[in-house]
Order: sequence, then structure tokens, then C-alpha cells
Amino acid sequence: MRHILLLAILMAVPCGTIRAELADWAPFPGLEAISLPEGFVIEIFAENVDGARSLCLGDSGTVFVGSRGAGNVYALVDEDGVPGAGEVHLIDSGLDSPNGVAFLDGDLYVAEIGRIIRFDEIEGRLDDPPEPVVVYDDFPYYRLHGWKFIAFGPDGRLYVPLGVPCNVCEPEDPVLATITRMNPDGTGQEIYASGVRNTVGFDWHPATGELWFTENGRDGMGDDVPPDELNRVSEMGGHFGFPYVHGSDIIDPEYGEGRNPSDYTAPEITLGPHVAALGMRFYDGDMFPEEYRGRIFIAEHGSWNRSSPIGYRVTTVTLEDDRAVSYDIFARGWLSGEEAFGRPVDVLVMPDGALLVSDDRADRVYRISYGRQKDRL
Repeated sequence: MRHILLLAILMAVPCGTIRAELADWAPFPGLEAISLPEGFVIEIFAENVDGARSLCLGDSGTVFVGSRGAGNVYALVDEDGVPGAGEVHLIDSGLDSPNGVAFLDGDLYVAEIGRIIRFDEIEGRLDDPPEPVVVYDDFPYYRLHGWKFIAFGPDGRLYVPLGVPCNVCEPEDPVLATITRMNPDGTGQEIYASGVRNTVGFDWHPATGELWFTENGRDGMGDDVPPDELNRVSEMGGHFGFPYVHGSDIIDPEYGEGRNPSDYTAPEITLGPHVAALGMRFYDGDMFPEEYRGRIFIAEHGSWNRSSPIGYRVTTVTLEDDRAVSYDIFARGWLSGEEAFGRPVDVLVMPDGALLVSDDRADRVYRISYGRQKDRL
């Protein structure tokens, strides 16, 4: 609870009363607490991964994991395809909120608050990682919303969001409240989308190549307003409304006077209020039933100051003709009443079609599969 109260003080704009019931995190009750659609199975892919957050996949099947407070970057090797039986390698420690990880041409890129670093030819050196190379070190430095999710797009460029150092404000620096992109060597940085309060997850549509991203709504407007969002970038340079407009048409009480919602790009679909929608991926595997192909899976970290907690789950968004048409719960159970024992952060589709889910509260990575259950260890 100490970290939740500290964040509340930093934000200084509570949207509701912080519930005392969430002060004591519940102990892990077992995977039987997680509810999934019929036919799906959840297992522990790896544990003792302190603060497990963003996920990416190496060319040889290594799963790389970032963290925040832990300051660590990990590599997970799943031996013989048996969940939970692999090794956890520590790639580096003592880093500054290394939340974001991305992989390109054999190299691991890691996003700290102020810079991007790179570990070259990392999959051949998991037991003896090289010293990192600094790729870029000129980001504005701030801790609130300063941690970064990163990923390489279909264009081979590295996409890096820069959230705002506030709950709600109008940043003077134009690079804030944006998604930027740069060349793999750190050159050519440019703003790709603006008016984005804070995104900690995005992916590209496998057919159209368009960027879709989750966005966390502001606090201080009540338990049910505004919603989190799922957005689509149809063309470079779009503005997604922050801090003037939230959701499709909610005018900000401090910054929205005189603003017209139609002047900004509306979300593809609105998500739950304050669910803290983070990592998202299009499902392009072939393990899950046909109706899941092309759906978006979203990790919802969970509300931190809503009077009745919400989130702490994995949801899906179904698309029809490339338009979002429904938003549904896929996996739940990390929140039981007013108690939570886990907080999903990111999702990753594996080569065999299974879905990994990271959890920075339980220090675990889960594997969700469909069909025959493997032996649990």
C-alpha cells in the first residue's frame, strides 16, 4: 500500500477514496482462481521475475522481460517446452525503470526513463551479457509516466512514447504527450502521434500495418470518467485529444473550454474507466479457436485509486472489417472482491500460439494455451 499512497500523493488528484481493503495484497491463491473461457488453460511460464512488465521475443525464442522498480532486465528460456521449467537469466540490474524491451536483428533494446540502450547479439550471451551500448540519451527526464514501452514497427523504426509528467496538463515541450519513432541507431527522431496522455502498450495490425495503442485516461474526474482508450493511428501526425478531450466527447474541465471533439481523433473503442490498460497484441497465432484470430488482447493493470477497484484482468477487443466492435473480459481472478494478488502488465503471442501474460505484483509470467494441458511443475 505504501507505493499506492505515494503515487496518490504525487498525482495529488484522487478520483475517489483509496480503499483500505487494497492495503494488504492478497497472497497468491493458486491458478485455479483465474477464470478463462472453456478449453483454455493457464500455467506458470516463469516465476521469481521481480516486477515482470514488458515482454518481447528474440529470434531464437528467448523471452525478454523488462521491469520498473526492480531495475532489472531478464531473459527467460523455456526448456523442452515445459512451462515453469526454464531458466531465468539476469541480463542487467540497477537500471532506471527499464520497462520497455524490443528486439531487432539479434540485439535487445531497453528503454530506461532517460535513454535507450542496446545489448548486442544477446541470445548467444545470456550467461555473460555484454556491456550495453547507448543508442539515445536525450529524452526529457521525469519519473511520473516516464517509464516507456517500446517496439519496432513494420518500417523497421523504433517507436517510443513520451507520456506527460502530470495527471493533466498542457506540456510546453512538444515532444511530450506523443508517440515518437526513430531509426535503430537513435537518429531521425520524429513525432508520429500527439495528444497521447500515456501509452504503455501498442501493436500493428497484421494486415493493414496501422498502429493501435492503449491509452490511460486522467484521474480526478470521478470513478467512471474518463474511460481508458484503444486508439488507431491511420496517418502520421494525428492528435488524440489530450488534455482537451477524453474518450469520444468528454471535455476536460480544466483545459477543454472551447474545444470541439470533432477536431481530434476519437478512440476506436472506449475501455473501462481507470482499468490501466497497458500491453496489447493482435492475436496472430493458430492455437486459439478461429473466433480469436485477429482479436486484440489487452492486459489491464488495475485501478489504483478508484473507490471500487476495476481491471486486474485480460480483456479482448473484437474487430470486424478492421473496426473495433466489442470489448470483453477474457481472463479474470487476479482481483477478488476488494483484494488483488496480481496485476497483468503485458501480453505476448508465442510462436506456438500460446499467450504469455506478465504480472509485476506476483513476479510471474503466465502461459495461456488452448487444448491439451501440459504437466504443471
